[in-house]
This record gives sequence, C-alpha cells and structure tokens, in this order.
Amino acid sequence: MRTPPPRTRRRRVPGVALAGATALVSGVSVFANSYGVRAGATPAVYTTAKNLVAVAVLSFVALIGWTVRTRRLGSAAANFVATASEAREVPATRRWVERLGLAYVGVVGGGLAFVLFFNGFAQSEPTPAAFWRDTLVLWVAVLAVLLLRERLRWWNLAAIVLVVSGEVVVSGGIGQLAANRGEVDVLASSVLWALEVVVARRLLRTRSPATLAVVRMGLGALTLIVYLAASGSLGQLGAMNADQWHWALWTGLLLSAYVATWMSALARARAIDVTSVLASSALITWLLQLVAGTTSVSGDAIGLVLIGAGAMLVLVEARRRASWSERALRA
Repeated sequence: MRTPPPRTRRRRVPGVALAGATALVSGVSVFANSYGVRAGATPAVYTTAKNLVAVAVLSFVALIGWTVRTRRLGSAAANFVATASEAREVPATRRWVERLGLAYVGVVGGGLAFVLFFNGFAQSEPTPAAFWRDTLVLWVAVLAVLLLRERLRWWNLAAIVLVVSGEVVVSGGIGQLAANRGEVDVLASSVLWALEVVVARRLLRTRSPATLAVVRMGLGALTLIVYLAASGSLGQLGAMNADQWHWALWTGLLLSAYVATWMSALARARAIDVTSVLASSALITWLLQLVAGTTSVSGDAIGLVLIGAGAMLVLVEARRRASWSERALRA
C-alpha cells in the first residue's frame, strides 16, 4: 500500500505583517471616524452604535471559525479562533487573574477608553489629538519591558525615536500641544489602551484572538450601554437617523477588522513591535486626507516620512529575526 505523503504545515502570517494590516485599517478608520463623529450623534452614542456593529460582525466570524475548525484548519477564520497554546489548561489558582484581565480588556479597553477617546477627539483639533493617541507606542514600550519582560533592541529604540519625532513634526511642534480637556481625554485613553495591550498579550498565551476580540467588543458595548443609561442618553441610540447609522455601520465594520487583525498580531509578535508598526496608520490617514482635499503637501510630509521609516524599520528587522529563528530550527 502506498503511504500518503505527510501533510505540509501551513505557514502562518507573521505578526508584524498583521500589524501592518491593522495600521492600514486604522488609518482608514480614523479618516472615516472624523466624519462619522460629526454626523449628529453624541460621541458616546456614536461609539456605542459602531461598537454594537463590531460585536455582531466579530461574533459571526468567530462562529464561522469555530465551525470550520472542527472540520478543517487553515482558513483565516479557523486561524482566528486558534492559538498555539489553546489546549493548555489554566491553573485554578490563576483563573481569577485571567477573568480580571478579560474584564479589563472588555470594560476598559472596549468601553471606557472609547468614551474618553471620542469625547476628546470631538473637542480637539485632529492633529494634536492624533499625536496624543500615537503616544501609545511609548506607554506600551515602558509597560512591555516592565510587565512582559520584552527587550528593547536598538531598532525598537530607533523606531520609537523616528515615530515620536515624526508625530512632533506633524503636530507643528511641542508648542502646538495644549493641555485642554479634549487632549487630556485622548492621552488618558492611550494610557488605558497601552495597559490593555499588555494584558491582552498575556491572555493570548491561553486564549484565542477570537475570544479576546469578542470579549473586548461585547463587554465594551455593554459598558457603553450602561454608561448611556446612567447619563440619560440611551434614548438617543434608538433615535439615530439613517445617516448616523450609515456611518456607524461602515466604521463598525472597520473596527471589527481592526480588532481581529490587532489581536491576531499580538498573538504572534511582541507588543513593542506590533505597536510600533501601528503608528504608521497616521501616514494612511494623511494620504486619504490628501486625496479628499482636506490637507496639502507641506511640512507634514517630513514627519510622516519619519513615522513611516520607523514602522518600516520594525517590519524589516522583526521579519529578519523571525527568518533567522526559522532557519535555526530547521538546521
């Protein structure tokens, strides 16, 4: 009898490459949200609506992935619900820690941080708001070293310097940044999201990207609904008109793609690398604004080149190290 050939192992998409896809989605999303947040609904109501759309989309994709996984691995949906360490049982003494982490990812990362960000985004100028949002890479670098024991290599430091320098140039210099309420809210959301990145990276050792994505947006949407009810704004959610739901639908779809690729990237690459690549989303947003005629080629281009160079440095170096590791394992 002829022995069938061994099944070849599918090569997974590198985490930094998925982070590049996340940056692309994020850049488009920021551009679309700049219109959606001004469509008439309050920032909290608009955020809740688009997060509900994202919950529905992610739950549907996860359901497909779990169904496919029972039959055939290899599809994108199946990989989304699988992790290398998924079969490992979490010790009973640590389950409460994991549940606390999941609660933080959902309630804070998927709920309260969104309220802070969009409230601040609506009260600030786009450029300084984008600067404070992209300080995420600084907070993640500090927390990843302290809590995840990730090492800051020379190219990580160079990339962070390039990204932050680019953001300073784009914002018009440090003197253009003001400590007003809107910018403080955006900065606070960045710090909360940085801690979420670290918590999610730890949880992804035993949980699939799909689980974290659904928990993040599901608990987040529930938190936002409670927030609207407490502030007396829940009725505005049902009173949204067709135009407002139109923006919530499209930005919710973008949000679901963002969360899915973001969690998948964090499951496969270091938090520092993934966040550094994400900073290049500013370049995507600027290109879309250029096409739309809402910005022009000016001094911003220099800063955006610096941001792009920092992200590209991480992509190249992280991929090179991954290739070296693969060759060492085959040797």
